[in-house]
Amino acid sequence: MSDLELYIIKLGQEMMFNALLISLPILGVGLFVGLLISLFQAATQIHEQTLTIVPKLFVVGATIIVLMPWLIERLLDLTRRLFEKLPEAARKF
Repeated sequence: MSDLELYIIKLGQEMMFNALLISLPILGVGLFVGLLISLFQAATQIHEQTLTIVPKLFVVGATIIVLMPWLIERLLDLTRRLFEKLPEAARKF
């Protein structure tokens, strides 16, 4: 493999890891709230569609708002590192 291919693979791995790291807390909270609502529906036998969607929307939205500074920090850090590596990558290839 050439240096360019290794660089692109490493860059792709870093981006996939950051995408996973950013989405994991939001998806985890959504999964947990969905599980709680499912248990509540099974216990009470209330199967209303809005009972499942509305609380998840509010909780996931609140999670995104609470985590927004951290999410922006991660994305800015990734972008900053990419721009810092750009001249080095241009010289190599």
